Amino acid sequence: MSRYREPVCRLCRAERTKLFLKGSKCLNQKCPIERRLYPPGEHGRARRRILGYGLQLREKQKLKRYYSMSERQFRLFFQRAEKKKGITGENLLIMLEKRLDNVIFISGFSYSRAHARQLITHGHFRVNDWKVDIPSFQVNKNDIISFRDKSEKHEELKAIVESNKTKAVPGWIDIDWEKMKAKILSFPTREDVTFPVKEHMVVELYSK
Repeated sequence: MSRYREPVCRLCRAERTKLFLKGSKCLNQKCPIERRLYPPGEHGRARRRILGYGLQLREKQKLKRYYSMSERQFRLFFQRAEKKKGITGENLLIMLEKRLDNVIFISGFSYSRAHARQLITHGHFRVNDWKVDIPSFQVNKNDIISFRDKSEKHEELKAIVESNKTKAVPGWIDIDWEKMKAKILSFPTREDVTFPVKEHMVVELYSK
């Protein structure tokens, strides 16, 4: 599978918004968005008017990059969202929120979604006492996500959890900081997605 190997901060600048791809760096003044709120490259400062297809493309790219997914993965999730009952755009956002790598990140168990994906593929997490090494795994109501026994004693992982104890966690997830566990209380809703995105534009793009 293709991987983006350039500095990820360029992606935030390209979308002119924080995608939270670099952990704690995104929360301080070292974040490039704080200093250079314009696209990277020689013509980054040039005034560019984006209309129609360009706006739809930017919304899709922004959402795809926020969840650290490849184009193929993202399109597959869209196709699954189309087949579900309800509004396709909202279905897509809820499915993206329910990805295990996203849940690990917003629960405060990793630096970023990319870091969460790495930890998952290395076998550090369990869902309901079963080892899960698939980042796209969809969590369900009442699922309990925890570190494996050996991982609980890993000093770096313990330090990550300790540093995130003050992090705001969505209401659909309950965190037991002492036991380093997360429980899924309910399915997320559209209101739980605070990232500024116009999902209807993504639907319009893929519906052409």
